[in-house]
Amino acid sequence: MIDYIDIIRTICISFFITLILGPIIIPMLRRLKIGQNVREEGPKTHLKKNGTPTMGGIIIFIALLITVLTSGMLNTDMYILLIATFGFGLIGFIDDYVKIVKKRSLGLKPYQKLIGQILLATMLAIYQSHTSMLGTKLIVPFLRNRYLDLGILYVPFIAFVVVGTVNSVNLTDGLDGLASGVTLIVLSFFGLVSLNWGMGSISIFSVALTGACLGFLIFNAYPAKVFMGDTGSMALGGAVSAIAILLNLPLIIPIVGGIYFAEALSVIIQVTSFRLTGKRVFLMSPLHHHYEQKGWKETKVVTVFWIATVLLCLLGVISLN
Repeated sequence: MIDYIDIIRTICISFFITLILGPIIIPMLRRLKIGQNVREEGPKTHLKKNGTPTMGGIIIFIALLITVLTSGMLNTDMYILLIATFGFGLIGFIDDYVKIVKKRSLGLKPYQKLIGQILLATMLAIYQSHTSMLGTKLIVPFLRNRYLDLGILYVPFIAFVVVGTVNSVNLTDGLDGLASGVTLIVLSFFGLVSLNWGMGSISIFSVALTGACLGFLIFNAYPAKVFMGDTGSMALGGAVSAIAILLNLPLIIPIVGGIYFAEALSVIIQVTSFRLTGKRVFLMSPLHHHYEQKGWKETKVVTVFWIATVLLCLLGVISLN
C-alpha cells in the first residue's frame, strides 16, 4: 500500500526530472527550428510568440516514463495508462511533425486523427469492461452508491468520452500555462481519489504526471519558453480520460474538467451559431480567447481558469461523498 509520503516522493522525482530535462530539450527544439506558427487570425498579442519552441510535451513524456518505470508499481493498469498517454501523444506528435517540419499548416487531416483516437479509445473501453469489477457500470457523481449500467452502449460511450476529452484538452492549450496548470490540478484530484480508494498504481501514475506538469509549468508559464504542442495536449487528454475510466468515473470529467468542457462547448456554439445565423456568440473561440478579446490579460485568464478548476475539483470531491 502506498501512502502520502510515496505520493510526495513521486511528485518530487517527476518534478525534478522535468527541471533537468527542460534546459536540455528546449535548446534542442530551438536548434531544430521546431517553433510555433501563430495563426494571424488569432489575438494580435500572440504574434510575438511566433517561433517559440513547441512539441515540449516530449519533456513531460520522458519525466513520466522514468518516474513510473522506477516506481515499483508496474501492473496491467499502469501499462494501459502508459499506452493511452503515449498513444494519443504519438498522434499529436505526428500532427505537430506534419505541421512544423513538413510545413503543412493543417497537420494531419481530421479524419486521420479521429481514426487513431477512436481505435485507442475503443481499446481502453474494451479493456475496462472486461477487467473492472463493475463491468459496464459507471459511478454516478452526487448519487451515493448509485451506478449507471450502460450494457452494450458502454464501449461507444467511453469512446465518445475519450475522444471528446482529448480534443477538449487540445483546445484548452492556447495560452501560456493554461493546459498544463489546469491539468495538473485535475490530475491531483484523481491522484488523491485513487489513493483513498486503494488503487496505488493509478495514484502513482496520476501524481507522476502531476509532477511532470508542475515542472513543465516552470518553462511554460507566461512568458512561455516552450509550448507542449499537440504532442503534449493530446497525451494529457488521453491520460486524464484513461485515469477516469479505470476509476469508473468518466461521468466526473465534465465536473472536474469543467474548463475543458467549457472550451469545447464554446467552439461548438460558435461554429453552430455562425453556420445557422451568420452571427458569432463569442468574440473569439475557444473561450480563453473570448476573454482576451474583452481586454483580460493572458495571465488573468489563466489564473481565473486555474482557480475555477480548483473549485470544480473540490466540487468533485463532494460529489463522491
